[in-house]
Amino acid sequence: MVRKIELNKRQEQILQIVKDNGPITGEQIAERLSLTRATLRPDLAILTMAGYLDARPRVGYFYTGKSGTQLLTENLKKIAVKDYQSIPVVVNENVSVYDAVVTMFLEDVGTLFVVDSGSLLVGVLSRKDLLRASIGKQELTSIPVNIIMTRMPNITMCMKDDLLIDVAKKLIEKQIDALPIVKETEKGFEVQGRITKTNVTKAFVALADEDL
Repeated sequence: MVRKIELNKRQEQILQIVKDNGPITGEQIAERLSLTRATLRPDLAILTMAGYLDARPRVGYFYTGKSGTQLLTENLKKIAVKDYQSIPVVVNENVSVYDAVVTMFLEDVGTLFVVDSGSLLVGVLSRKDLLRASIGKQELTSIPVNIIMTRMPNITMCMKDDLLIDVAKKLIEKQIDALPIVKETEKGFEVQGRITKTNVTKAFVALADEDL
């Protein structure tokens, strides 16, 4: 559930005045509250920056008609992947499953991106992939990761300018923990970063905790 942005009593009073009388100038609002314009300036700035009010020169303040939830949703739709991306952890397609398991453990990640000799994305390895390969009597040091990885074109990707909310939907839809952030080249896709469920959670929490 999205948390409603909390306003103090005076800010609520200002909103009600503008709702009932807008457009209205800052001086007129101050007069109704028996306060100075300077005293109200911080509150008006907060309400305007938060999107509750719209201000027009020589006209005054208007009420936007948007709730705290609507404003939070609008801000959420402005966040790009590049604002919260992490450093990718990549392995070569010829490394062994054993080495991939060690890399995943040491880097403390849940997904590895597999690249070829030209550093282009060719596959993705999840914890589940490595766990399945580990079950049985196979010698993990002799199995290359390109045998068990998810291959192109079955890899869900994103780019740094994509909206974070759209990537979050992909993570949920595909039931995966991370996506590679790529840059398209003439030869294929270069891995530039990663976006995970943890990244998305951090973004949502940071947005909800903004001191508006």
